[in-house]
Amino acid sequence: MISYFQRKDLDHFNMSMDKNKKKVLKQYPNAYVDHGQDGIRVMSDDVFLAEEYFMPNTSNEDIAWEYAAIACKTTQNFNRTHPSRMDLKSIESKLDRINKRKRRGRRVK
Repeated sequence: MISYFQRKDLDHFNMSMDKNKKKVLKQYPNAYVDHGQDGIRVMSDDVFLAEEYFMPNTSNEDIAWEYAAIACKTTQNFNRTHPSRMDLKSIESKLDRINKRKRRGRRVK
């Protein structure tokens, strides 16, 4: 069976591929595609980007960029919410801001 795509479908596919590649290259400017015996994977300075999340090697370059983009996004989310990232000073200032908003809200009503 032969699949035929309309022009707009192909453009959307290419746009998502470029978007994934752009996301990865924004964080890792030296990222490149490595064609090894195991398959295709995205590397940056001898480091397989999606290795921490056990993403498999693929036979398609677009899927490799997608896996690398998912790994970058997940790493960013972990770093944003990791408990050891916040020290006591930042927690106190965060609680002060929250309490300040609560006090201000009570005065307004």
